[in-house]
Amino acid sequence: MSGGYGTRLAPITSAVNKQLLPIYDKPMIYYPISTLMMAGIDEILIITSPLFLNLFKKLLGDGSKWNIKIEFAVQDEPKGLAEAFILGEKFIDNCPSVLILGDNIFHGTNLIDLLLKTSSDVEGATIFAYKVKNPESYGVINFKDEKIESIEEKPQIPKSNYAITGIYFYDSSAVSRVKQLKPSKRGELEITDLNNLYLVEGKLKYKLLGRGYCWFDAGSIESLNACSQYVQIIENRQGLKIGCPEEIAWRNKWINETNLLEIAKEQQ
Repeated sequence: MSGGYGTRLAPITSAVNKQLLPIYDKPMIYYPISTLMMAGIDEILIITSPLFLNLFKKLLGDGSKWNIKIEFAVQDEPKGLAEAFILGEKFIDNCPSVLILGDNIFHGTNLIDLLLKTSSDVEGATIFAYKVKNPESYGVINFKDEKIESIEEKPQIPKSNYAITGIYFYDSSAVSRVKQLKPSKRGELEITDLNNLYLVEGKLKYKLLGRGYCWFDAGSIESLNACSQYVQIIENRQGLKIGCPEEIAWRNKWINETNLLEIAKEQQ
């Protein structure tokens, strides 16, 4: 999901979509794409506004250089995250799916294993929780006996410090469930309302991203800079890349070493 106006990053986003901004040495959109690829997903739909559609197409093409499939859909105006399932109904084609926000960056120990295990679970829905010091800025999970009791969107008095991150795994019923939703007071189809449909049926699961994991919502100036610094430090310290689609495609054996070297030469 790479629509919206990125108002928290104005005036930078007055002329460019925030997901095209750099996180250190790569466009922001590379990071969520990489996360999906680490989960074994090779069919991706980019949803963006009509103003920036051609820029995304120029940057990503059809995904063939990474031996994945990338398609595009247009969200004319922000009508909520859950609208992604309406716009992508044909693409999803009654299959399980994953929704990831274009400004969310994930990194950490055993992240690939966690994503692959979650991706293989096609029953119900799974969300990821991350402990933060300012939960009032996010959707918050309230627990009871280590089970989800409720979800609150940006509560003034949070009942826990666990924020819901911007990646959601759903079974094949997600599209039909979204069609049951009514727009909220702000005129949007809310992802929290979709999650609550699963919750009332006892089909909403969660996984904690604890110590050893890092999650950024790069929608503010502070977070954008912090994420860039994090990537720079890790890459320079370890000599390893973060959010590198061609490396992940190679490790997944979707492309061979020759393909990888060709991509590397193009970027020199």
